[in-house]
Amino acid sequence: MRNVLEAIIAARESGKDVVFTSLIETRGSTPQKPGATMLVHEDGSQVGTLGGGCVEAEVKRQALENLATQTSEVVSFQLNHDYGWDDGLICGGRMKMLISPVAAQTNLEYLQTTLKLLQTGKGLTEAVLLDDSIGVAGTQFLFDHNETFITSSTGETPPSAVTKNLPPLKLRPRPSVAKGVSYLPRLPLIKLIVVGAGHIGRQLTTYAADADFEVTVVDDREIYCNSENIPAAKNWVIGEFDEVLPNLKIDEQTYCVIVTRGHNHDEEALFHIIKRNPKFVGMIGSKRKIKLIFDDLIRNGIDAELLDRVHAPIGLEIGSQTVPEIAISIAAQLIQHRNCESNSAQRKKNTPADSTSEACN
Repeated sequence: MRNVLEAIIAARESGKDVVFTSLIETRGSTPQKPGATMLVHEDGSQVGTLGGGCVEAEVKRQALENLATQTSEVVSFQLNHDYGWDDGLICGGRMKMLISPVAAQTNLEYLQTTLKLLQTGKGLTEAVLLDDSIGVAGTQFLFDHNETFITSSTGETPPSAVTKNLPPLKLRPRPSVAKGVSYLPRLPLIKLIVVGAGHIGRQLTTYAADADFEVTVVDDREIYCNSENIPAAKNWVIGEFDEVLPNLKIDEQTYCVIVTRGHNHDEEALFHIIKRNPKFVGMIGSKRKIKLIFDDLIRNGIDAELLDRVHAPIGLEIGSQTVPEIAISIAAQLIQHRNCESNSAQRKKNTPADSTSEACN
């Protein structure tokens, strides 16, 4: 979404007319899920995607019509043979789109504020009215990571029906619909500490950053732990592990992965990290090596129950052999834990009864 908002603001600053389109509800099989956005320029070019195919072309056609009339509306598309005949793609689902020309200053300010909140990495939630039952369909309301109302696309305050079902971001909710309102959460970045700047650490950082983790890399070798070697990281911490790890900010929401170059460094890193009670901690290595490390840590006073929380060997079982494959398996496990295991019980408990969000299988 960020690239779409940046493109919209740049276009408006140069005086160009554009249309913002956002997927606000889906049912059944669709090429994209709620939250996907696309900018349509006056010449028909675009930034972002709704999944391609005929439906994207139809949304673009509709967007240009709305640009001519300067009207915003919510439009439904049924993905039957009308939108799939040219490439064989017949999803059979339904997509509901917000199509909104960016003309009014209030609307532009709303998008600018949305971009600023996104850039903080703390997350936000958009609430969009799907019909006229509680307000004008297509009206957007913006809430920050604390569920505090910030602004709206019309300058109005949200009806109580909007705030009543607002899902807490701390539960990492999926897009949902409740009582005629679409809730589109933009989740906060998860802090990930990767201990080890070698081949796997470097590759893992790239994948994790692309998956919306904010990565700090820790290593005692400046030649590897730097922005040139690992440009995807947000921070690079250089120093002896027993000196820098105790001073790193690690809380109950932090993810930690240990992939150093040796047995002793892995054990040293785990010794300092596991006592800090991170959200997730994983370590690479063979089962034999891991047992040796655990036994030694227990002898040095680490509670065995703490070690039971360690994901080791880390990585989903996909038959990994190469460095990229190992890094992919680790990144996949991080994503799985973040999206499916973390707060799963609370998320189910707080999902509105008529929500269309999808659970992890």
